[in-house]
Amino acid sequence: MNLIEKDRQYLWHPYTQHKTAQTPVAITKGEGALLWDENNKEYIDAIASWWVNPFGHSNKFIADAIYKQLTTLEHVLFGGFTHEPAVALAEKLMTILPENQQKIFFSDNGSTSVEVAIKVALQYFFNKDEKRTTIIAFEDAFHGDTFAAMAASGISFYTQAFQGMFIDVVRIPVPLKGQEQQSFDALKKVIQEYNCAGFIFEPLVQGAAGMVMYEAEALDELIKICKDNNVLTIADEVMTGFGKTGKTFAMDYTEEKPDMMCLSKALTAGTIPMAITTFTQEIFEAFYDDDINKALFHGHTFTANPTGCAAALASLDLLQTQEMQANLIRVNANHLSFEERIKNHPKVTTTRVLGTIFALEIKKENEETYYGTMRTKLYNFFIENGIVLRPVGNIVYILPPYIITDKQLQKVYEVVEKALEIV
Repeated sequence: MNLIEKDRQYLWHPYTQHKTAQTPVAITKGEGALLWDENNKEYIDAIASWWVNPFGHSNKFIADAIYKQLTTLEHVLFGGFTHEPAVALAEKLMTILPENQQKIFFSDNGSTSVEVAIKVALQYFFNKDEKRTTIIAFEDAFHGDTFAAMAASGISFYTQAFQGMFIDVVRIPVPLKGQEQQSFDALKKVIQEYNCAGFIFEPLVQGAAGMVMYEAEALDELIKICKDNNVLTIADEVMTGFGKTGKTFAMDYTEEKPDMMCLSKALTAGTIPMAITTFTQEIFEAFYDDDINKALFHGHTFTANPTGCAAALASLDLLQTQEMQANLIRVNANHLSFEERIKNHPKVTTTRVLGTIFALEIKKENEETYYGTMRTKLYNFFIENGIVLRPVGNIVYILPPYIITDKQLQKVYEVVEKALEIV
């Protein structure tokens, strides 16, 4: 059997209806922004493999850091033990996180980083003998696939099989430009009517919803409302973190800072699964007690994996170089230039750019579902033309590795333009 036949026999892929799905592409190697399949066909990875590879594939600097750590200490349990890579990573993060973030908790992936934050928000008030059981989230949010993360997510087909099994979540509209007051009023009303523990949000960009964007000033106001009412705030930076918005974190655009932040994806530059949830000192102190029952009883076997920490340290070193910061500016400039070229296309409804993120919405005659006909047609067209893009319904977004060349980006743009002619 070849690779695809063995895949079909043994594997179950994420977000896939195997009866109707296209045959997966068998990738054998990657370098920079490029991937190659088993037939040696070349692809430009224009979404950094679900937003995790900002420095490209097979990055030697990060690989060397991982190798060095593997030959020193590959893993040790974090319950009752600690190690230098975890401490060094914490110290490094403290220099770039908002100043109010003082404690970090390790886990395995974006969903679990959110799970930790929501559990902490609920237990924070439990530890203070105050009953607060409701979480506030945006409409059309996506925070992951574990149970609390699913509950906070608003894309229904991801969660409809589990309705009635979730924690209490109430949704408010996203403060889109011109609709900010509607969102502010909804938040105030929800806080008045429910016992709200926390408000979780994707700062400035809702990724899985189709790169829906809103302004930092609106988020500032929502955080202020929460602070005035002692509702904890959780910034889910799993997608936006580590440069994608043009700044290290999306929360760097805001004046108000959250009580918690969730980090993963680009944290280890696409090498080793790892996640972090960060907290203010005030939150930590609500769990710091002589009573063992007030501890945070949450953990993962690979918590603070030393090899993952080494990858994250190398990733942060790369991000902070002048060359990589220049790449963020360069990719953004390319996106803005393409936006000017494409925004008045007769088949384009809207375009938007923030940092290294570009999105356009294609006009549609019929209601287009998340995995609908248009999306499938576009996806197949991109793959046929050697471009890895995953449209969201009628929305095409580009979120490439920062090291992508101008020539590679121009090819991506050209294929997107051609795709408009087939829909």
